[in-house]
Amino acid sequence: MLVKTFGSAVYGIEAITITIEVNISGGKLMYAIVGLPDNAVRESLHRIESALSSNSFRMPRQRIVVNMAPADIRKEGSSYDLTIATAILASSGQIEAEDLAKYLIMGELSLDGSLQPIKGALPIAIQARKDGFKGFILPKQNAREAAIVNDLEVYGVENIKQVADFFNGKTQLDREIVNTREEFYNSLCNYDSDFSEVKGQENIKRALEIAAAGGHNVILIGPPGAGKTMLARRLPSILPPLSLYESLETTKIHSVVGKLSAADALVTVRPFRSPHHTISDVALVGGGTNPQPGEISLAHNGVLFLDELPEFKRSVLEVMRQPLEERKVTISRARFSVDYPCSFMLVTSMNPCPCGYYNHPEKECTCPPGAVQKYMSKISGPLLDRIDLHVEVTPVNFNELASDRLAEKSELIRERVIAARNIQLERFGERPELHANAQMSPQMVRDICKIDNAGQMLLKKAMEKLGLSARAYDRILKVARTIADLATSEEIKLEHLAEAIHFRSLDREGWAG
Repeated sequence: MLVKTFGSAVYGIEAITITIEVNISGGKLMYAIVGLPDNAVRESLHRIESALSSNSFRMPRQRIVVNMAPADIRKEGSSYDLTIATAILASSGQIEAEDLAKYLIMGELSLDGSLQPIKGALPIAIQARKDGFKGFILPKQNAREAAIVNDLEVYGVENIKQVADFFNGKTQLDREIVNTREEFYNSLCNYDSDFSEVKGQENIKRALEIAAAGGHNVILIGPPGAGKTMLARRLPSILPPLSLYESLETTKIHSVVGKLSAADALVTVRPFRSPHHTISDVALVGGGTNPQPGEISLAHNGVLFLDELPEFKRSVLEVMRQPLEERKVTISRARFSVDYPCSFMLVTSMNPCPCGYYNHPEKECTCPPGAVQKYMSKISGPLLDRIDLHVEVTPVNFNELASDRLAEKSELIRERVIAARNIQLERFGERPELHANAQMSPQMVRDICKIDNAGQMLLKKAMEKLGLSARAYDRILKVARTIADLATSEEIKLEHLAEAIHFRSLDREGWAG
């Protein structure tokens, strides 16, 4: 008897519906799975056989052929176990097949018939609704994640017996219901850390406020213990809250990688990813034998923090250059290519030299001559070109550390950032793909970031006196435009330009000796 059930395959952050056809016929005992399955799919019949026998079902001792259509798409992973098992039960007459076509079924089986979570439940649920399925049956651990999709009945199950009893009409499954908007707004801006916890460092806080307001990339340079990492970790708390669209898009990426817990339905705060400096280029940008999103995609709509930047391998840093510009990464293989979004703010930190105390106000640098320059040269010019703000971080003195004065809360800084972003959204009204000053093209910089003669003279003197490079010109104008937006000024004034020039430390000739 031929029976069809339906599962799904995830490519990039989108899903494709897969039809599972099972035919059981007389003849010599033989199990076959066709339709470009990988090893995990081929092994599913062994898991299914054990799961069925553990739950008082029988595995037919006949010729079983499983076809996964469309046959030209590679099927990967163990999440088709439940789909295939349900089709085998229906084909052998152990459950009713009448309603199978109304539901999309996914789940990995344990040997005792219990279900393990799957990856990509959210994009699968979105595709199931598009394809007109009535419901989605999947492991209970993924139910909340899938239930944020409206107009789709989502049922979380714990074992295969529940699924069999449901199709046989012996029991009703409990539908998982999540109020998407309520879930989103209740958890919005729920951060664990706050800028009010940081003593001193007002100049650095100002720099991060400017970065958040304009979506600018930042590099923090300072000695060990100066607070670079602590400040960077608090940056998401002053960024504008995620929109519902951004939240869904970010959740899809985390769902594909399997980063959502059973209690999570939506990613409601901006991601903060901080990979170790031993990371490989594939782990950072994505890819692999079975392509998966990398850290830059997991940081989509949030912050990617690279601590101790010169310690990262050169090849790892260089592969980021194109995604930083295009805000997406394309993983190409012989048979297919997938796109992963990666619109993130890059925040990096580093010591100024190998010993960490170059330019320290109190401690003496012990590095030999030329070591500072060699250390700085680990970061290529093209990468540095994509970082708008260069911020020197100095240690906090005792009086500031011991002070009882409360610093400004993230909430207050965030309000100013949101006001500046609203100005930019209005400015880029005809270009919906742009939402921050950092994304302006060189032509847009010339059209939007106009300065008067006095500003031109100041910028000219700064470039000559401080030895600023030509590549710093556009960056300074973009940052000055953001500073003007924070001050609700229609024009870029001299003080805005002066502050922007101040944040170009690494462009100064002789900075590193």
